[in-house]
Amino acid sequence: MPLTEPLRSWYALYTRSRFENVVFQGLCKKSLEAFLPRIRVKSRRRDRTLMIQVPLFPGYLFVKTDLNPKEYIDILRTIGVVRMMGGKGGPVPVGDSVIESLKIMTLSETPIISRNCMQKGDRVVVVNGAFAGVVGVFLRYRGKERVAVNIEALGQSAIVDVSAQDVEMVPPISTCRGDSI
Repeated sequence: MPLTEPLRSWYALYTRSRFENVVFQGLCKKSLEAFLPRIRVKSRRRDRTLMIQVPLFPGYLFVKTDLNPKEYIDILRTIGVVRMMGGKGGPVPVGDSVIESLKIMTLSETPIISRNCMQKGDRVVVVNGAFAGVVGVFLRYRGKERVAVNIEALGQSAIVDVSAQDVEMVPPISTCRGDSI
């Protein structure tokens, strides 16, 4: 009776902020099959615009494994790995067709836009441009690659239009409230 090789599936890994390449290289050094979908985007510098490669999904990459205990621990011990994505039942595999689709998309010369879709009322911060550092509330998308942001100061509102790539969502603030007796 021939022995069959355990079924290997793709799993999503969540990484430390901006550690996608470090994790990818670490997994490759351990001879593990990994996939980091990257896209080319314009990066504005003070004096020029460059095309750079950035992760399609910041903070995430994929690894193919059969989840045997040794390999699973090896993956989690890779520098920059936070956790393997899943639920209470453990890591959840990503379909091969999804990975193949991502590979086709990232090899294409067609521009791919990836971002968190903002909804009216989301808190945002302007990260580039004349309004860099300003925190406001997302109002709406205004045409191609433009957003309207409501900025409140002194009980007054001012609405500014900024480039969509210059705005990021502000992560929700988690607070701990202890009731003292």
